[in-house]
Amino acid sequence: MRYTERFLGETLTAVQLLDTEKIEEMVSLLADIRQNGGRVFFLGVGGGAGHASHAVNDFRKIAGMECYSPSDNVSELTARINDDGWESCYANWLRGSRINPQDAVFVFSVGGGNRERQISMNLVRSLELAERVGARVLGVVGRDGGYTAQVADACLIIPTISDDTVTPLVEALQAVVWHLLVSHPRLKANEMKWESEAVLV
Repeated sequence: MRYTERFLGETLTAVQLLDTEKIEEMVSLLADIRQNGGRVFFLGVGGGAGHASHAVNDFRKIAGMECYSPSDNVSELTARINDDGWESCYANWLRGSRINPQDAVFVFSVGGGNRERQISMNLVRSLELAERVGARVLGVVGRDGGYTAQVADACLIIPTISDDTVTPLVEALQAVVWHLLVSHPRLKANEMKWESEAVLV
């Protein structure tokens, strides 16, 4: 089998294995946060940082939710890394944003962070802060879910199909999941451009 067919087949298998109840839990949590005037802080590293920025756009524009991501302000982020260090950069940004019990932290990560193995510690420290202040935690992660899955109020784990396609499948399906969330009837507040154009045609 060529890699193309294999990858697409594994994608289909992973989609069919997704826990839809977890996704519905995330919808309920996000709807509650919006109703109570809370904010969502999207966190990710690498591809997850790109997802965070895209999700902020979609949730603000389509779902009418107040959302932010620390990786969207490169000046502040690099200043915090330079002065405080990588491990605390996101958590200190959350402190500066006055994260509180009405808010949520939403993580996009392949491994979810690991405190024991010191992996993605900027995510781990942010989640520890969220726990301390009583903010909600959501995540779409891979492998065993890591620290995110351990502490989350709602966490979807993308199943591992093959060891050599973990990262691309997790990151691809993270985008599928947040687009599902933002277009869910319980969350969508504004019509998207091409859907509204289709109605006019």
